[in-house]
Amino acid sequence: MLIDSHVNLHAPQFDDDREAVIERARAAGVGLMVNICDKVANFDKVRAVADAPDIWATVGTHPHEAKDDPDLTAARLIELAADPRVVGIGECGLDFHYDLSPRDIQARVFRAHVAAARETGLPLVVHTREADDLMGAILEEEYAAGPFRILMHCYTSGAELAARAAALGAWFSVSGIATFKAAEDVRAVIRDMPADRIIVETDCPYLSPVPYRGRRNEPAFIPHVLAKLAEIRGWSLEEAEQRTEDAFFAVFDRIPRPGRTGA
Repeated sequence: MLIDSHVNLHAPQFDDDREAVIERARAAGVGLMVNICDKVANFDKVRAVADAPDIWATVGTHPHEAKDDPDLTAARLIELAADPRVVGIGECGLDFHYDLSPRDIQARVFRAHVAAARETGLPLVVHTREADDLMGAILEEEYAAGPFRILMHCYTSGAELAARAAALGAWFSVSGIATFKAAEDVRAVIRDMPADRIIVETDCPYLSPVPYRGRRNEPAFIPHVLAKLAEIRGWSLEEAEQRTEDAFFAVFDRIPRPGRTGA
């Protein structure tokens, strides 16, 4: 099964043809998609897309948007996560590249998400950019206070943070960036990721993989990400698909696995 673990199908870039995009994904063999919440204020839009049986949702606020909800609480996230279509907490984290929210607010809002992930048992979908030291410190400190599951989404940060996160049992998601000609540093980190904890994503409408760079990304392009992951790791396409499927259902374990007894 092809799975796109990180889509933004509620984004305005899809307002004119959302259903057609979803149908193209299905026609391309994509069996499951996770629609990611960019801010709690948009949760209703995110959740509406997840009314389809093959689309699920998360709840959270991206670090870019943290300034608009600086007092977000774990309790609010936990309340929304009670929805049975919600399978993760986030996207949340730290982004010191754009600094669209003050760094102290980013960190405070991120910790609220961690607390919600710990309480609900749902995976924490982590965005991190140019914040390796603080991200590693927060993850280790919070994990010591009580374990939670970590998914390092669209991982493009350094090898040291990857190792620190892996030591906490984190999963990693590979995106179309892995196909970019100039992204050899990203591919080097992918080669060392835990083989049983790698999944794939498009992050659509952003980060279209080669050969679609410059176009709006969509879930139907996920085969190109999977093929690149297989190449980087030296896996067959079939092995890459099986490994990423197994890892996906391990981290997103609220989603029933098709064909499995008791699912």
